[in-house]
Amino acid sequence: MAVTKEMLIGEILQVDPQMAPFLMASGMHCIGCPSAQGESLEEAALVHGIEPDLLVARINAYLDSLQK
Repeated sequence: MAVTKEMLIGEILQVDPQMAPFLMASGMHCIGCPSAQGESLEEAALVHGIEPDLLVARINAYLDSLQK
């Protein structure tokens, strides 16, 4: 699976619940917030002052490392 910045936080967590600690370590501490379920990764990243494209690249690199 490849994550995009258009994906909802809730979608990402449904596909891989282990993404929660990764997102939190990246500065997104609100993943349990009800609004996060309907927020895109890009929207959430911008609210937290995180560059969305950089976050997506880090997430996908992490996911790739799990498959090796």
